[in-house]
Amino acid sequence: MSDRASQGIYEDTPGQAIVSLLTQYLRSAWQKEYAVVPDEQDVIEKTLKAMADERGCCLIITCGGTGPALRDVTPEATEAVCYKMLPGFGELMRAKSLTYVPTAILSRQTAGIRNKTLIVNLPGKPKAIGQCLEVIFPAIPYCIDLLGGPFIECNEEVMKPFRPKAD
Repeated sequence: MSDRASQGIYEDTPGQAIVSLLTQYLRSAWQKEYAVVPDEQDVIEKTLKAMADERGCCLIITCGGTGPALRDVTPEATEAVCYKMLPGFGELMRAKSLTYVPTAILSRQTAGIRNKTLIVNLPGKPKAIGQCLEVIFPAIPYCIDLLGGPFIECNEEVMKPFRPKAD
């Protein structure tokens, strides 16, 4: 989510960082749906709905728009389209980020569920994206399992997902 990147003023390096990390993490075949949208809540909501409902994405990862600035509305858009919120994702990302910068308390990353889609909001800086995605990703494949989505296999040399052992 970026006004300037959506206008082509600069390259969307945060979004590219997410794609790069997913390419490293995932062994399963996957297809990316990529969009760069302005910091406008209605546009963000429409994009999230289209990706979840029309394109059938099981996972949507956003970046940017999670700070305290007036135009940072990604969490509000996510909450507006989700039926369930998963605050643990944001709590873990902030806890991890606090080991690097004291301003992590200003972060408003969150995650939620819309039907069979997990939506996760990451910060907008590539370095912070890597730090946050690394700590939350182990739970993502199992969450998608619970939502009835595809079984996601990871490159376990890079990213080991957690799935509870059957009793």
